Amino acid sequence: MSWQSYIDQSLLGTGQVAKAAIHGLDGSPWATSNGFKVTPEQVQKIVNAFNSGTLAEFYTSGLFIGDEADNKYKFLRQNESSIYVKKGEAGACVYLTKSCIIFGVYSEGMQGGNCNNVVEKLGDYLRGSGY
Repeated sequence: MSWQSYIDQSLLGTGQVAKAAIHGLDGSPWATSNGFKVTPEQVQKIVNAFNSGTLAEFYTSGLFIGDEADNKYKFLRQNESSIYVKKGEAGACVYLTKSCIIFGVYSEGMQGGNCNNVVEKLGDYLRGSGY
């Protein structure tokens, strides 16, 4: 399966994710949904925070995802592999594997928990496959 297929089928195809991207840990884009651009700098900031254990900085500064003018999300919580953020009625789940980072964004009218489950299921699968 191509990386774009993971975006189109495993994430967007569920109807629980509005926008999605998969990037390498170096920030390089592997696949993305139309009109959604996560910058390499955003990826690097998240990866560095995970690796250094300093995710708490996002509690005060928020987390920026994508290149839209209003792309700042409020940091809600984290676990060992995921970050959960919210912006109004929308939000996102960001999942870190051994070699990539998955972004799944839900929009107003979608359930955040359902989006999180879809993103984490794909992340767990990729992690179990060596990624």
